[in-house]
Amino acid sequence: MKLRLRTKFLLSMLLVSAGLTCTSLLLVRKSVQTQVRREIYSDLQNSVSTFNNFQRERAQTLSRSADLLADLPNLRALMTTQDAATIQDGSEPLWRLAGGDLFALAGRTGTVVALHTNTPGFTRQMAQQSLAASLNDQGSGTWWFGAQHLYQVFVKPIYFGPASEDRILGFLIIGYEIDDSVASQLSRVAASQVVFYYGDHLVRSTLAPDQEAQLSGEEIAGQISNLSGPQEIQLAGEHFLSTSLELDAPDSSPVRLTVLKSYDRAVVFLDDLNRLLLALGLAAVIGGSILVFVISDRITRPVSVLVNGVHALEKGDFQYQLGPLTRDEVGELTGAFDRMRHTLMKAQQELLEAERLATIGRMASSISHDLRHSLAAILANAEFLCEPRLSPEQREELYQEVRRGVEQMTELIDSLLEFSRTRATLHPSYGSVRESVDRVIQTVRSHPEFQHVNISVDEQGASTGWFDPRRLERALFNLVLNACEAVYGEEGAVKIQLRETSQGVEIMVADNGRGIPEIIRHEIFEPFVSSGKENGTGLCLTVVQKIVQDHGGDVTVERTSGQGTVFKLAIPFRPPRDDHEQPEPWRSPTFSNQ
Repeated sequence: MKLRLRTKFLLSMLLVSAGLTCTSLLLVRKSVQTQVRREIYSDLQNSVSTFNNFQRERAQTLSRSADLLADLPNLRALMTTQDAATIQDGSEPLWRLAGGDLFALAGRTGTVVALHTNTPGFTRQMAQQSLAASLNDQGSGTWWFGAQHLYQVFVKPIYFGPASEDRILGFLIIGYEIDDSVASQLSRVAASQVVFYYGDHLVRSTLAPDQEAQLSGEEIAGQISNLSGPQEIQLAGEHFLSTSLELDAPDSSPVRLTVLKSYDRAVVFLDDLNRLLLALGLAAVIGGSILVFVISDRITRPVSVLVNGVHALEKGDFQYQLGPLTRDEVGELTGAFDRMRHTLMKAQQELLEAERLATIGRMASSISHDLRHSLAAILANAEFLCEPRLSPEQREELYQEVRRGVEQMTELIDSLLEFSRTRATLHPSYGSVRESVDRVIQTVRSHPEFQHVNISVDEQGASTGWFDPRRLERALFNLVLNACEAVYGEEGAVKIQLRETSQGVEIMVADNGRGIPEIIRHEIFEPFVSSGKENGTGLCLTVVQKIVQDHGGDVTVERTSGQGTVFKLAIPFRPPRDDHEQPEPWRSPTFSNQ
């Protein structure tokens, strides 16, 4: 019975049941996490309310204590002395009696004359600035902050006689500090982490140092300062839910309390539930996967063989064995692919043969044209040499024409031979690239038509190393010759720059000519590509690329436009295997125009 592929694939629906099982288990876990989050939000609100009530009761107690102290006769007597040193010494028993963390006395003008604190750091100057701000606010309860100390203080006037007579001797300031003990106590009561802010300054917290440092950042600090509701943040890899409360009047108080409860710690009990859910989900998936694997193996095996055949065809293997054909859609597809593969192999062979013949024909046409041109010139000038009535100057001129024709033929043959050479044919010797450039410039300037071109050289750093001077000069000659042919008349200029690099040397050949035509810019390094040259062979830049690549480098066109062209040669200097090899003398080759 022929079983269709679609029917076989229906058996894989077993995976859907496993997916539904996993989805159900994840929904249960999500529901529990949501409930835990709600409980944490409720705990945060309760913690804030508890501290708010505690802080209000403590403020009332401290305010009553300040009222009682302000009416003590000995305090009034002390303030009538108007001597700061006397008041500072005489106020210490009163400070002990008050039981606060901060005790200060100020004269009737608001000048602080006595200051006592439980912890050092909060100076009289800080107290003076804070008192001035408190007196301007005209309130009895306020907050003082300085040197990382935060105090809730109460300012009470000290009267001489009844308060109704308004004869003020000075001011009494009593406060308690929001210190580590207060933060720790609140943290234990709320079972949460607490942070106190004064404006944008983090004053006290019960967080770990790395979490506290991260909380001081502007982005997170701005996030948790939102009073619209609970916020979710992450500190040092731990997730927290937080809420904030402005202490006292929200529109005037710069003090803010932030309570954070660790979400990760609150859901620790979910680890067991997670493991149970994971075990159930894995059991469902594994059971369904085994069943589907057993059933679908017969389906996927032919498809895998076909896919491997496609990959083999991509790599050029037309003989990959596809195996026996099945009696379903996969078997039909495999048969069609096999027939297509044989058709492609036959078409590829025909295409390669046609390309080979076209390449041979193009090369033969170009070479024969160039050789025929040079041979015609040699034959014509040789016939003229047979004339007996020629003067020695005329014979010398004809001889030079014949010689140039021979040199052009030799250069064409050498360019063709360059393609058959490998990197192993390099003969490196230790020398200077600058000397090779100078020899190339001298050879180019020997051409009468290029004597007007301004050729300059700029060298940065040393340019000595191991390279094949003969072949490198050939590449440089081709580039400089091309540059000279591209420039205009007397304004033509060619600049050669040599720059030492960590690997070798960079050579830049720039001209102010007409640039490379758009039609050949992307194929200028291809053989037989030329434009605008009557006798060009199209091998000049191809030879340059071949020589540079044989040295392990590369040649690129940095830029080209109507204002000129810049070629860049990057050539690494690599010594030969025999490090003791000595430089060998050699002669500069003779070049001719292509």
